[in-house]
Amino acid sequence: MSERYSFSLTTFSPSGKLVQIEYALAAVGAGAPSVGIKATNGVVLATEKKQKSVLYDEHSIHKIEQVTRGIGMVYSGMGPDFRVLTRRARKLASQYFLTYQEQIPVDQLVQKVANVMQEFTQSGGVRPFGVSLLLAGWNHDEGKPYLYQCDPSGAHFAWKATAMGRNHVNGKTFLEKRYSDNLELEDAVHTAILTLKESFEGQMTEDNIEIGIGDVNGFRRLSPSEIKDYLASVS
Repeated sequence: MSERYSFSLTTFSPSGKLVQIEYALAAVGAGAPSVGIKATNGVVLATEKKQKSVLYDEHSIHKIEQVTRGIGMVYSGMGPDFRVLTRRARKLASQYFLTYQEQIPVDQLVQKVANVMQEFTQSGGVRPFGVSLLLAGWNHDEGKPYLYQCDPSGAHFAWKATAMGRNHVNGKTFLEKRYSDNLELEDAVHTAILTLKESFEGQMTEDNIEIGIGDVNGFRRLSPSEIKDYLASVS
């Protein structure tokens, strides 16, 4: 009986589930781990970036993207789906700027991106996005950072700290033990690295992880040399 609903996106199963969304969440759960941590003076995004071949140019592939000057985004799941959502998020942010002549707040961008993801759960001829997103940035009106997660269903949540992707349960358990409300940005970077190490296989280097930070000055990816220094300080 359940097979009748396995390939239908717009039909609920007898148990009240959209099975394709569960498959999308399975793709997220099999993806590389990603971590987000909110600090008192900023916010950190970190993710594993292992390459499938030593022949790849590791610096040509990024898993953390800058959406606007002050907002960054990372994913767990399917990379091509993330690229589509990154382009859509940048377009939505540009439209907001053209209308209001100011940068879009993080929470409003999250709602707009979540609406896009939700539309793909009720339309025929499409499938849900096989990614979960973490969006992070600084709210200048309130003078504090924000961290949000968007899931394939279109649901979105605000977090103090979270992990997603492979072994995300272990990552969240580690964060629950380490996180505190008075965490500074530097300590948050160290905590993000240690959280990734919980499920990391092999030697962690500046070439196989990626870190982005957002604060009052905007959002940026850390350079490999900066990541190397952080790795040395936590080893």
